[in-house]
Amino acid sequence: MNPTYSHMPVTVFEVMSGLARQFGAVNLGQGFPEAPGPLDIRQCAADAVLNGSNQYPPMRGLVVLRQAVAEHYGRLHALDLNADTEITVTSGATEALAAALLALITPGDEVILIQPLYDAYLPLVLRAGGVPRLVQLKPPHWSLAKHDLEAAITPRTRLVVLNNPLNPAGKVFDRQDLAVLAEACVAHDLIAVSDEVWEHVVFDGLAHTPLMSLPGMRDRTVKIGSAGKMFGLTGWKVGFVCAAPALNSIIAKAHQFLAFTTAPNLQTAVAFGLGKAAEFFTDQAADLARSRDRLASGLAAAGYVSLPCQATYFLNIDLTASGIETDDETFCRRAVQEAGIAAIPVSCFYAQDPVRHLVRLCFAKSDQTLDLGLGGLVRARALF
Repeated sequence: MNPTYSHMPVTVFEVMSGLARQFGAVNLGQGFPEAPGPLDIRQCAADAVLNGSNQYPPMRGLVVLRQAVAEHYGRLHALDLNADTEITVTSGATEALAAALLALITPGDEVILIQPLYDAYLPLVLRAGGVPRLVQLKPPHWSLAKHDLEAAITPRTRLVVLNNPLNPAGKVFDRQDLAVLAEACVAHDLIAVSDEVWEHVVFDGLAHTPLMSLPGMRDRTVKIGSAGKMFGLTGWKVGFVCAAPALNSIIAKAHQFLAFTTAPNLQTAVAFGLGKAAEFFTDQAADLARSRDRLASGLAAAGYVSLPCQATYFLNIDLTASGIETDDETFCRRAVQEAGIAAIPVSCFYAQDPVRHLVRLCFAKSDQTLDLGLGGLVRARALF
C-alpha cells in the first residue's frame, strides 16, 4: 500500500459537499456552476455522439481540437503553437497536471509549490517522487516576493508549479509577479508547470498573461488549460497541455498510460466552442462578475468583510476582519450543520503554516441560490 495516498484524507470539497447533502445546506463550497453550460456547445456534443465516431480518438487528441486550441491561443494571446507537436488533449486539467509532473519529475527533484495551492499539486508531486519546497503568499494581495522564491530554490530544484489566476485567492498575477518567476526560472534553468485553467474567468478589465509569453519562457513552460472552466462544463473533464515539442512529447507519453484519451464527442464540442468570438468569453466573465458583486454586497450588508476577487469563481470572507473569533474549519463545520450553508476553509489549501481566518465561497450560482446562501451566512454569523 502506497503511503503517499493511504495517509491522505478525502478532499475537503467531498467532505463539505457530503455534509451539505446530509444537512440540506446550500452549497457555496465546491466550485462548479449551477447553469448547465452553453446550449450550442452541448448540442454539438450530443450530435457528435449520435453521428460521429465513438471509438478511440488519437492519443494526443483529435486534430480538430488541437488545431482549435492553437488557433484560440493565437487569437487571444498571440501564442504561436504547433497543433501537431505542441498540444496534447487530456481528460481534464488534473490529468494534465498528473501527466506533466509524472513525466518531468525524477525522484529526488525539488518542486516549488506556491501556497495557497490547489489540493492536487502536493500528492501528485509526492507520487512522482518529488520533494516539495513551499513558498507562501500573504493575503490580501497575494504578491510573489522575489526573496521568498529565491530562498526556496536549491541546486536540486527542477520545477515550479504556478496557478494563475490563483484558486482560492481570486488573484491575477500581473506582469511584475510573472517576471519574478520567469527570471528565476531562466536563471536556475527551471521548468514551469503553469496551471491557467481560470484564464477566461478574469474580471474588471484585467487581462490574463500566459507565463509562456514572457522572455525566456517559451521553451520551458507547460501551459495547462481547461474547457470545463472556459465553458462552465466542469463535468466534461477536457483539458489540454501546451508545451514545446521536447516537453510535450514526454508529457504525452505519460498521458497515454493515465487516461490514454478523452471522449471524442466532447473533444468535437470543445473545438467548436474554442472557435467562438472573444466577446463570448468576456460576456461569460461579465455575468460571473455580476454574481460576484451580488454576493459581495450581500456579505457586506450582513457584516462580513471579503477580500478582493479579480478572477475565478471564488470570494473569500475574512473572519478576523469580520469580528468572528474562530478558525475557518470550525466556522465551516458549524455553518453547514447549524446554519445550512456550506463553504470551504482556506486552510485546506496549505501544506504547512496555513492561514486560518479565511473562508471560500463559490459565486457561480443563480441569484436565488446566492440569496439563500446569504441567508445561511447571516445565521452562521449569529453562531459566533
